[in-house]
This record gives sequence, C-alpha cells and structure tokens, in this order.
Amino acid sequence: MSVDNSTGSTAPGRIVIENCAIATVDAGDTEYDCGHVVVAGNRIEAVGAGPAPAGLERVVRRIDGTGHLVTPGLVNTHHHFYQWITRGFAQECNLFDWLVTLYPVWAGIDDEMCYAAAQGSAAALLRSGCTTSTDHAYVFPKDGGDILGAEIRALAELGMRFQPTRGSMDLGTSQGGLPPDACVEDTDAALAATAEAIDRWHDASFDAMVRVTAAPCSPFSVTPELLRGAAELARTKGVRLHTHGAETVEEEAFCRERFGMGPTDYLESLGWLGEDVWMAHCIHMDDSDIAKFAGTGTGVAHCPSSNARIAAGIARVPDMLAAGVPVGLGVDGAASNESGELGTELRNALLIARLRGGPGALTVRQALRLGTAGGAKVLGREHEIGSLEPGKLADLAVWRVDDVLHSGIADPVAALVLGAAAPLTLLLVNGREVVEHGHLSRVDEEEIARNVSRAAARLRAK
Repeated sequence: MSVDNSTGSTAPGRIVIENCAIATVDAGDTEYDCGHVVVAGNRIEAVGAGPAPAGLERVVRRIDGTGHLVTPGLVNTHHHFYQWITRGFAQECNLFDWLVTLYPVWAGIDDEMCYAAAQGSAAALLRSGCTTSTDHAYVFPKDGGDILGAEIRALAELGMRFQPTRGSMDLGTSQGGLPPDACVEDTDAALAATAEAIDRWHDASFDAMVRVTAAPCSPFSVTPELLRGAAELARTKGVRLHTHGAETVEEEAFCRERFGMGPTDYLESLGWLGEDVWMAHCIHMDDSDIAKFAGTGTGVAHCPSSNARIAAGIARVPDMLAAGVPVGLGVDGAASNESGELGTELRNALLIARLRGGPGALTVRQALRLGTAGGAKVLGREHEIGSLEPGKLADLAVWRVDDVLHSGIADPVAALVLGAAAPLTLLLVNGREVVEHGHLSRVDEEEIARNVSRAAARLRAK
C-alpha cells in the first residue's frame, strides 16, 4: 500500500504493464496485439488496447511489456505435494502396481517432510506460471504431525493461492482395498479430521488465499460410508468435493466387481455428482458418463503428463468440452510427473488430444483456457480468477515470447502453448510479485532444494 501524504489516506499502489500482447481468456476470448493491464492493490483495474490511461496516480511500478504475452495465471486442479520427495520410483508401472510400490514409502511421511515437499512442488508450479493450486493430501500417518498445516505454511511463504484438500483413505487391504492397513484411517476419525481442517483454515472470502476441500481418495481406497459422509459434511460446511474417478481400466474392473457398476454410476449413487464436485483424470468415460458430468456440472481435472507416465489412457477432453463439462488442467503427483510444471501441461494437453482426435481436436486457445478459466471454474473460483477482467483478482503471468526459442512465431498464444516452455518475466498473485525473471521472489530456491534433498533422504532411510 502507498500513502497519499496530502490527504493522509491510504490507497492501493498501481502496477502498470504496457506494450504487450494480451490474452484475457474472458467469455469472448478478447485479445489485444498491443495493450495494457493496470493492477490496483490485489485487483485488476483495467485491461485494454494501446497504452494505459494517462494520469494514473500512485503508480509504484511500470513495466514495458514489449515482446511479451500477458495471460491469467495458470490454475492447477490436481496434485499430491508430498510425492515431490518420492520422484523417480516405479518408473515402468501401471497405476495399481505404482501405488502398491509407493504406499509403504508414503507411510513414513511427516509434517517436516511434507513442508519441504510442498515448497518444492509450489516452486515448480510458480516458475511455470501457476498462481493457484490445489493439493490432494490423503496419507496421514498417526505420528506424522500437522501435515496439512505444514503445506499451508509452505505455500503462504511462497505467496501462492492455495486450495488444499483434506483427503482420506479407510479401505485397507484387509477389507479388499488397495492401500495397506497402516496407511488408512478410521472412517469417523477421517470425517472428524476433515471437519476440523475446514473449520481451522477454510476462507470463503472473495480474495481468499486458502480454501479447503473434502477429498476421500478413490473408489478403491475408500468405503461407501466415507464417501457418503464426506459429501454430507462438505455440503453442510459449504465447501467443495474432490476425488479420483475413472482413471484406469483396473479401477473400472474393481468397481464392477465390488459394487456392480462403473465408477461414475457408483459415485453418483453416493451423492458425488454436482457443481460442487470435481474429479481427477476421468479417462475411461463413456457417452453416458460424460452426459452425467455435463448435466450435473461435475468438473474434471485433466492430467495429461501423469496419464501418459503410467500409461492410463487418453481422456476424451474434446468430447467433454463439447458436452459442456467443466475441465481444468492438473500436474498430478510429482511421483507420476517428475517435472511438476503446469505450464508444460498446456502443450501436452493439446498434443495428446490430437493423438486421439486429430489435428482439430484441441486448439491452442482451448488449451490455454483449460489451464486458466477452465481450472478456475473447476475450483469454483471463476468469478475471482482465471481471466483478465476489471474487478478480478490480480493473478497474472507475463511471458517472454521474443526470446531465441519463440521469436518469429506469428501467434503469441501459439508461442506459449506449442513452443518451448516460455520464460516467465513476472508472475503476480493477489497483486504481489512472486516470480521475477524466472526465479522465486520471496524465498531462497537453493534452500528449498537443500530441504527437499534432506527430506527425501530421510524418508528413504526409514
């Protein structure tokens, strides 16, 4: 905040970005070849063609955006931060074998490890243009300490907008589930811990930096009682719901054998379709499943790199979009996507969609929308973030597209989506600089790297 000494009043300082290409990703896909963005405090004040309005007061920073593209900050709709310290395991496994390999490792995590892992995960996201991220934490060892609190503290220090989920598992191997019994919780205890997390951290305000979601893990690790109870709890508390759905053929077989129906019908039977719900992956969806998601407004977190890493399949994203299903992008856990960067998911989403549906299956602008406005819709924050419009929160990315890897590409959006990972000159979250010239502004990156290495070594030694 700056102070106007002539009046003694306080008013937000302004950041002015000019001479840049702009992709607003608003409802009309408004773009400017050369325009301006004005930020006042934590809000976008103006977006338009040409230079910024003359005579603006309290300008604390003016940026010449020549050779740059400004977009909304990217929104990550699915992740598992704790996996940052277990990258490189189970490199040739499908999902179930990968999980069986890693569950015993994850049983050793604690809050100190998860703090380091969350900082590493968030650093990769921020440096790739992501301003808002969710996280699906669902492993809570009895002696693990305050894991969710550690993640929230880590992201606050980096300055990222955060939508953590209090996940849970209560269906261990002794009951026919996939995770070992040592990794699961009692059903009532899991619900109580979820309620406590919501009461402790959830902020429903417009510019909230932390919102909490209820998130039982998956049909093969959670009982019907936990799924049903979590849905009732979330709706009583006014928060959103998240889980994995239709990720693999093995999950489909599990649901049909155990419940007599596919994953979508099973989750629907427990109250898990609706505008307040989004699910990760949704790869193995037939026309009926897609119609149910579209009819109820249920969202999808599409994770193209992770889906490819474990050979889970290609999601029918173009069909979902055509039907009206809300779809955003997700990195997914770093143990199934070692890079952890959301910016590269724009390109991968487009390329993988075209492998299935041909060269017109997904456009560069549709890919950008998935990573911005689409993600905001999936997280229930479409009125606050996801597009560059006056009154929305000042979460935005300034990408350089005239460097040696991008100069000469005729379309700046194509340069961002189809080209190499674009250098990030500036990233604002809530109107504050969190990345400048490709590096984190508020923390020591080398210290994060050292903390991650120590945490990973300590976990491996358990």
